[in-house]
Amino acid sequence: MESSRTAAEAKSTDDAHTYRMPLPRLVLAQDVGHGPLDGAWWPRCDVLELELPSLVALLEPDWGGTVRVMVDASQWPEAPHTVMAPGRVISVEPTEAADGAGMITVDCETVGRWMLLVVSHEEPADAAARLLAGAGQ
Repeated sequence: MESSRTAAEAKSTDDAHTYRMPLPRLVLAQDVGHGPLDGAWWPRCDVLELELPSLVALLEPDWGGTVRVMVDASQWPEAPHTVMAPGRVISVEPTEAADGAGMITVDCETVGRWMLLVVSHEEPADAAARLLAGAGQ
């Protein structure tokens, strides 16, 4: 008699793996909070639902805090109003302000506000590295 279990069901729990997003490509300025920029972020794609959880987790490690993110609507035209992350909901507000062009603001309840330059995910690696390094000074 053949078993009706599938190969996936037959695997032991020792073989189970959990996927985690890679750490965000982020550089923070040496004097965070003392200039117009706190650093720069180079997302891997233009899908905020995939990118924001790892960015917020790095900036706001306390999962109990409220997080609000403001993004440039022209850079993120399909931005959702909320992004689900483990243990929290991230509120997203697209802005039309000219001063927010190419920027993202991550407002964390417990650690404060981060203003980051967003390097386009389409930027070549060498140019992105220069922009990230410049924002970190």
